[in-house]
Amino acid sequence: MVEEITGPEVAERLRRDPMSVVLLDVRELWEREVAAIHPSIHIPLAEISQRLDELPKDCTVVVYCHSGARSAMVAGFLDSRGFSRVLNLAGGIDAWSVEVNPELPRY
Repeated sequence: MVEEITGPEVAERLRRDPMSVVLLDVRELWEREVAAIHPSIHIPLAEISQRLDELPKDCTVVVYCHSGARSAMVAGFLDSRGFSRVLNLAGGIDAWSVEVNPELPRY
C-alpha cells in the first residue's frame, strides 16, 4: 500500500525544495482545464503505462486526481514498476482546494 501525504505537507515540501517533488496529475484533460496544481505533469490514468519514461525516478512523485481513488491506483502501479518514492495526495485536488488554495475551483 502506498503512503498518503496531505496537501499542506506537499505545499511545505514544494516551498522548501521545489525540485524534490514532482506532482503527477492523472485526471482527464477536461478536469485539468477546470483546475490544476502547477507545476505538475499531466498523464491521464489510461496513458500511464505507455508514458512511464516521462516520470523521474530520482525524486518523490506525488500522484493526484479529483478525490484520491484513481491516484491511489496509479501510485500503486508506479510502486510496482520500481518508483520507490511515490505518495498519493490524500483527498486529491478537491482537498487541496480546501486546505491549500481556496481560490482553486472545486468541481
